[in-house]
Amino acid sequence: MSLAKKIVSLLIFIFLAFGASAWGSYVTNLYKEPWYSMISKPSFNPPEWVFAPVWITLYIAMSVAIWLIWINPQRKEKIIYIYFIHLLINGSWSIFFFGLHLILASLIVIGIIIFFVVWLIKLYYPINKLSSFLMFPYLMWLSYAFVLNFYIFILN
Repeated sequence: MSLAKKIVSLLIFIFLAFGASAWGSYVTNLYKEPWYSMISKPSFNPPEWVFAPVWITLYIAMSVAIWLIWINPQRKEKIIYIYFIHLLINGSWSIFFFGLHLILASLIVIGIIIFFVVWLIKLYYPINKLSSFLMFPYLMWLSYAFVLNFYIFILN
């Protein structure tokens, strides 16, 4: 694969990751307030400004991770499909939480995303260890989000 094709494929993966999150962001912007301001949140709830830079970083990292799998001749197409299914489920969390205000359902969605991310980490590792490692910050953030979502469910 030429360098130009590699760069284009990386940009496509980045675009698709941010594109998949765009519909969740759209729903969030429409339905977040005033509901989110009125619900009880735990003391460890981060300030709102934290979310954008964290998610930008995570989407870039997960895009690079899948791209490294994509350009590897040992890749299996199944991994690419699993990645995109996971990405769609990731985008749906915002719809359940902010759009529909279904806190328990959104907690279940995070659990499903965590399952997919652990699965992807295991699938990536034999093909490209860096891809596997790039997913760990995402897994840590999801674990934090799961606990946060759980406490919001308990408090409300």
